Amino acid sequence: MSKITKADEDLRKMLSEKRMKSDDDRRVGSEVFDKKTLETLYKLANQGYLQILYGAISTGKEANVFKGVDDDGNFVAVKIYRVTTSDFKKMQDYIQGDPRFKVKTSNKRQVIYTWVNKEFRNLKRACEFGVRVPRPIVAKNNILVMEFIGDAEGNPAPLLKNADVHDAKKVADKLIEYVKILYNKAKLVHGDLSGFNILIKDDEPVIIDISQGVVVDHPIAEELLNRDIGNLSKDFKKLGIHISEDEIKSKIIDF
Repeated sequence: MSKITKADEDLRKMLSEKRMKSDDDRRVGSEVFDKKTLETLYKLANQGYLQILYGAISTGKEANVFKGVDDDGNFVAVKIYRVTTSDFKKMQDYIQGDPRFKVKTSNKRQVIYTWVNKEFRNLKRACEFGVRVPRPIVAKNNILVMEFIGDAEGNPAPLLKNADVHDAKKVADKLIEYVKILYNKAKLVHGDLSGFNILIKDDEPVIIDISQGVVVDHPIAEELLNRDIGNLSKDFKKLGIHISEDEIKSKIIDF
């Protein structure tokens, strides 16, 4: 086994001193920042993608998103997938039905690396067709670096479920437009779209967490699209916009 470099030790020390205050924090920290992840962070730092890594913007069962700063002083979002707690079986199911990927390994780490590449490619495809998502910057192993969605001071944009939305109809219309573009032009279905995966920046929606997104000819694409539409209809009602699932679907798909 290769030794941890001094840079890796410096990263581990910084993280443990600034963020690992409780036993639970230290446990989660050891799950996120394992040896291979530290080595990957070091490589990304050497390549100029990451100079400083701040605290977590969000935490989940499978991944944590941290705020970072690149060599040019720009804020970036750094998403790190946890190998020990990720839903390996779910990832396999979503990947195996996607013709873009030919993964036949049962190696958990390799499946997660493919999952990160899948999210990178989904974000890139969405960007290419004008859907507002975080611009992907680089994917390496279990780490994805992307555009930070927030203000100039480094405060992250709020989730739709927590945001003070000034023009609800504008946000609803824009989200329907984005789902339509994803489906008809990018040929993708988000698959987990809800107020938990939509940020609001300058009263405009930004769609995030598209790792599970599938191509439209994936075996479960229609099921996922219907679920997305159902979630949007519920979220819109919370904003005072009443539009049925059938109405939303008719705007997305030309029957």
